[in-house]
Amino acid sequence: MISTNDIRRSFLDYFASTDHAVVPSAPLVPYNDPTLMFVNAGMVPFKNSFTGLEAPPAPRASSSQKCVRAGGKHNDLDNVGYTARHHTFFEMLGNFSFGDYFKEQAIQHAWTLLTKEWGIAADKLTATVYHTDDEAFDLWRKISGLPEERIIRIATNDNFWSMGDTGPCGPCSEIFFDHGDHIFGGPPGSPDEDGDRFVEIWNLVFMQFDQDADGQRTALPSPSIDTGMGLERIAAVMQGVHDNYDTDTFKALTAASEGLTSTKAEGEQTASHRVIADHLRSTSFLLADGVLPSNEGRGYVLRRIMRRAMRHAHLLGAREPLMHRLVPALVAEMGQAYPELTRAQALIEDVLEREETQFRRTLSKGLRLLDEATGEMSEGGELDGETAFKLYDTYGFPYDLTEDALRARGMGVDKDGFDAAMERQKEAARAAWKGSGESASSGVWFDIAERDGSTEFTGYTSTSGEGRVVALVRDGAEVASASEGDEVLVLTNQTPFYGESGGQTGDRGYLSTPGGLRAEISDTSKPLGRLHVHSAKILEGSLSTGDVVHLEVDADRRDRIRANHSATHLVHAALRNRLGEHVTQKGSLVADDRLRFDFSHPKPLEPEDIAAIEAEVNAEIRANDPVGTSLMSPDDAVEAGALALFGEKYGDEVRVLSMGRKGSEGRNYSVELCGGTHVKATGDIGVFRIVSEGAVSSGVRRIEALTGEAARQWLVEREDALKSAASVIRAAPEEVPERIEALMAERKRLEKELAEAKKALAMGGGGSSEATADEEIAGVKFSGQVLDGLSPKDLRPLLDDAKKRLGSGIAAAVAVNDGKAAFAVAVTDDLTDRFDAVSLVRAGVEALGGKGGGGRPDMAQGGGPNGNDAEAAIAAVREALEAVSA
Repeated sequence: MISTNDIRRSFLDYFASTDHAVVPSAPLVPYNDPTLMFVNAGMVPFKNSFTGLEAPPAPRASSSQKCVRAGGKHNDLDNVGYTARHHTFFEMLGNFSFGDYFKEQAIQHAWTLLTKEWGIAADKLTATVYHTDDEAFDLWRKISGLPEERIIRIATNDNFWSMGDTGPCGPCSEIFFDHGDHIFGGPPGSPDEDGDRFVEIWNLVFMQFDQDADGQRTALPSPSIDTGMGLERIAAVMQGVHDNYDTDTFKALTAASEGLTSTKAEGEQTASHRVIADHLRSTSFLLADGVLPSNEGRGYVLRRIMRRAMRHAHLLGAREPLMHRLVPALVAEMGQAYPELTRAQALIEDVLEREETQFRRTLSKGLRLLDEATGEMSEGGELDGETAFKLYDTYGFPYDLTEDALRARGMGVDKDGFDAAMERQKEAARAAWKGSGESASSGVWFDIAERDGSTEFTGYTSTSGEGRVVALVRDGAEVASASEGDEVLVLTNQTPFYGESGGQTGDRGYLSTPGGLRAEISDTSKPLGRLHVHSAKILEGSLSTGDVVHLEVDADRRDRIRANHSATHLVHAALRNRLGEHVTQKGSLVADDRLRFDFSHPKPLEPEDIAAIEAEVNAEIRANDPVGTSLMSPDDAVEAGALALFGEKYGDEVRVLSMGRKGSEGRNYSVELCGGTHVKATGDIGVFRIVSEGAVSSGVRRIEALTGEAARQWLVEREDALKSAASVIRAAPEEVPERIEALMAERKRLEKELAEAKKALAMGGGGSSEATADEEIAGVKFSGQVLDGLSPKDLRPLLDDAKKRLGSGIAAAVAVNDGKAAFAVAVTDDLTDRFDAVSLVRAGVEALGGKGGGGRPDMAQGGGPNGNDAEAAIAAVREALEAVSA
């Protein structure tokens, strides 16, 4: 029997042999189409190539594309497990022509592969064409030789495809396989077409028109081909079974769940095993592509799929978490074709185990309460909406699980009553918010969030993507549009732009549309903690609510921010290792050019502490270990050793960042709760350098640091300064400290000698600008001197010597340095009863433009900024002496 892996490989090999570029599957999150929750068809990754927004990967291409249909209008979730062909995850085989070949070659390739390469009997195949597509009808008859009754004209949209209300469109041609008359059903277009006998296996889309807003269609200048064939369906055909769940991949997964639950996929248990097998695939691939369970958006759909499978594991009697133990079986089946499964296996297993452990507690309590609420109900009854809402709101039991559990008992739920109770809760929350003291201008965001939900952040895995404009806000009010020159706040349903929070600054970048809009995003904020709002200035064109826009983050700036943010986690761990576990984060700033980290510590860090912390962080950077992320409840995260910030508000779930090497206990160097963006491996930080450490407040210190190129540049600038200094003093750079020390010692010696010379000169009667000889004023001996360059500290010994010389008298001296003046007055002891040195010095200080002065009656000192008025200070003392004597 040919395996599913062989079928996938042979499909791609065939088209590779016919000059098609084999393109790897795109991730399940469609960043190029914000109208889709997940990639749900093989052509989605090529959408922009078909519309001309991007160049195609090649003129012709082929792929096996991962697809998920669960959530939104493409939702097969509730049917999975109960039908032969419904899946949440499936693979779409396809071949594509971007203006290269058209109908004839597309039909030729399909017929050749099916009948000649794979050997499917032609009498088992039926083709359909759009009822007016005579060209396709004639080509099928010529190429395949099918009789006209097996080339069926279909007049409905089943055989006419369009990308949307406007844009590329065209007729389809579907190929059906007849499973035999032992199965009920008729050919397409017949009254019994909904039976399972005739199954569509391949759809060929002939993209040949462009449809405008009025519904008018014009021929495309370069018609294209888009085909899609479900791998699961063709595997059933080629393995000789009617049911997709009887193919080799599903049988292997079912066998694994049978073994772990000790139950056979028989009778009522068949659906549960099928649900588990299907949902294992979708949850694992979504996790591998970066989607994590949450309470909104894609994460909510992922969680819903997980919990549905986990409930069926419970129904099968699994006493312990089951889903994570099935991942190895899935990797064995599909890991070779999709290596991302192998790479993410540890993450997938960890998330599934944690989710199922947590969900089992919710499930046990919820089912018990549900049994109590429905104890008096009979089959066909309906649970009231208030009770269903209480189960959801108070006990965390999701509505869809209530609905699913009751459906199995033949009961229903009052959905309108549930919705009404939900709306009453929202109204109460709105009223509480309005009374919370938030600014009135923020009210618009609350109303928008209630109406449209939270922004889905796609920036953990991408720095670009598409988004649909949900709201435009200017001056605190919603507006319908904005045009060139306007500054406006733009909210989209999804965005790769990170909104400022947790110390990390908001992203910057650009927003554009194919219609010519170009806007610069200068900042991104996060009102209510769940909306990512872009501060935009419209540079060209106009923007309206509902527009689909391309969002492009400044990736280089984001990389610098990520490096700085991850470095704060490493420095936190290093601080605790070096200083003690009393160290906790007290705040941070993560910008693109620097980082700042505040922490609790009672005293300054010693130089050796700073050096050790810096060395430890850089050692973790050089180890280049990958940075891991996981999602768990705050309590589970803290129990697992993650550091949480005191006073920080956390929701039901938190992202846990693990980075650095693992220690002897198996725990990473740093484990913290954090919702920011981070490097993929510690080596991406490059280098870490502390540039300052100081106090912020009592008991709080602050480290400022640089990483990467900024740190390198900082080091280069200081090396250049060192080389420049070495050149000036004519020494090698490594000799600079010793040479400077010697020069400083020499300078100190020379300054001392100079001061002593000036002092000696002054005492000898010289050294002043206009030396004043001893004189007599009103019978009192007086000596006044102005001395340039004398140190102020030498004034006192100078005046002591003058007093000895005078015997009885008063001495005053001014020392002038750099335009400023120091002034002192000395009075011999026999004159202090008549003259006060403090009063005399204040008279001179006033002349120097200063204030005050102080000391004792026999010696006082002061100063002023006006050294040029030194002689006036001496003159002021003379006048004071004359006044006292008079």
